[in-house]
Amino acid sequence: MLGMTRKYPGLQRLAGVALLAASVSLGAGSSSAQQLTASADHQQQDVFPKSAAKHAESMAAVTPNVPPARSDVKPRATTRGPYYVDFRARTAASYGHAFVWYGKTSEKEVEVAGLAPAGDMLPYILGHVLFVPAETGATYGDLDEQYLTASYRVYLSEADANKVFAYIKHLQETSPVWNAATANCTAFIGRIATFMGLNAPFHLLKPEEYVNELRELNGGRKTVQLEPDRG
Repeated sequence: MLGMTRKYPGLQRLAGVALLAASVSLGAGSSSAQQLTASADHQQQDVFPKSAAKHAESMAAVTPNVPPARSDVKPRATTRGPYYVDFRARTAASYGHAFVWYGKTSEKEVEVAGLAPAGDMLPYILGHVLFVPAETGATYGDLDEQYLTASYRVYLSEADANKVFAYIKHLQETSPVWNAATANCTAFIGRIATFMGLNAPFHLLKPEEYVNELRELNGGRKTVQLEPDRG
């Protein structure tokens, strides 16, 4: 009998029920045992229905996939505009230089704007105590990646880029002088950042520190949308 119950687990459960029924019969009579046995058998059938496996397969086949719960929180837009302004810093003979690249992402050609003393070493030295003539285009090293020490690129739509690029050119035309303490390269690109709606750091930071701080102050955001009244 033991071998049979191990080979057929169902017989072991039925044997347990029969044993329980026999015990009850000894104490309370055969009619009560029959009722208890019938009840146990009925519960056995409820817990382990004969068609349970077939029923589970059928339900799995017809139960549709439940879609995830909808959320009212809209995902943050990550689409980048086709234009950009790249705030950059590079090495120099002194403490470095800050400037911007700007243009269209699909084009290799870039525009460069920055504020630097015009000429060689003497205007630079004098510019620490006086205002000296300035230049606002590309200077030596601005186009060379090997000199780059920091970069923070922000993307814009075409409409906003037109306004920002026009402002950069206007700033170049109206910045005739350079001074190390006031009208310097970091103050120049800071005015561009402010026009774009970005938070700009204090302008007396070193160029590399300035660009990194500019990124931190704005949470590293990658896109900018101008206020309607800009431009």
